[in-house]
Amino acid sequence: MRILGIDPGIAIVGFGLIESNRGSVRMLQYGAVTTEAGLPLATRLVQIENDMTALIAQLKPDEIAVEELFFSKNITTGIAVAHGRGVILCTAERLGVPIFEYTPMQVKQAVAGYGLADKKQVMDMTKRLLKLKAVPKPDDAADALAIAICHARSATSLLRRKDPDVKETV
Repeated sequence: MRILGIDPGIAIVGFGLIESNRGSVRMLQYGAVTTEAGLPLATRLVQIENDMTALIAQLKPDEIAVEELFFSKNITTGIAVAHGRGVILCTAERLGVPIFEYTPMQVKQAVAGYGLADKKQVMDMTKRLLKLKAVPKPDDAADALAIAICHARSATSLLRRKDPDVKETV
């Protein structure tokens, strides 16, 4: 299964595509979509929509995992990021790709084994799980890969797959 993890933003949208197969994960591609700070918000949102449409068409994910927002310091920035996240969700829905959402704590728990893990612990485990030589850059792309791993390890994702070697019990 091809899972596209997305770390939403307005300036930088991180993405990470992994392949999940019977409990193992493999990184296929990662990167970031960026918008210019001086542009009007509406222009940036259209750019995110266009870039995400092209990215989804190119990468052909089976499912998309998006991080839910958590912000406590800068409400203004949080609102702008929420607009970008909304565009991402609408784009995925319009293209017919199933969307799954995870809190930062769920991502940390799934990747590092501890819901209060710090960023470095999550990045190190992302690198280790994907057998990478270095932590992906920018951080937004590494976060997106962690979100994709979270989905690959989630009960929702596992229940959607049919494994011929697993016997269902009632």
